Amino acid sequence: MSETSNSWIVVNTHPHKEATAIVNLANQGFGTYCPLVRKHVRHARKTRTVLRALFPGYVFVDTFDENNWRPVLSTVGVRTLVRSGEHPSRLDPRFIEALRAREADGVIVAPATPYEAGQKIRIADGPFDGTVATIIALDEKDRLIVLMDILNRPVRVRVDARNVSAV
Repeated sequence: MSETSNSWIVVNTHPHKEATAIVNLANQGFGTYCPLVRKHVRHARKTRTVLRALFPGYVFVDTFDENNWRPVLSTVGVRTLVRSGEHPSRLDPRFIEALRAREADGVIVAPATPYEAGQKIRIADGPFDGTVATIIALDEKDRLIVLMDILNRPVRVRVDARNVSAV
């Protein structure tokens, strides 16, 4: 992987072939970057943590020579390029630098959430506006699983973290 670049392009890969495209692009001398995130996957009642692409199906390719992008099209694992007309769209290198700045141990780290399990929150939007609930779990997709009393019964509800405030 190249640390500095004057031009990045975006490659669309075949489904689940980001790693194949990266290996084949590296064999041709292209620098690549595929930011990864940790995801929790459930299968057969078991949960495990796996690494997945932050942008599934896409890889960033470092092209020092502005005109040397055509070999990328015939690379195994590559479907096409993200283009603007006939030429590939170029990414600002600061975008890649910002992504790399959020990495820890090669994985993009999500910003810390202001909420934690057991905390009391007030729902600020929707049908439960004004209701106080207790957070019982945090979801990967910026949602909270909360426990609230509805008709004198505890009920689990998923709410968007943007629609709550701390009590």
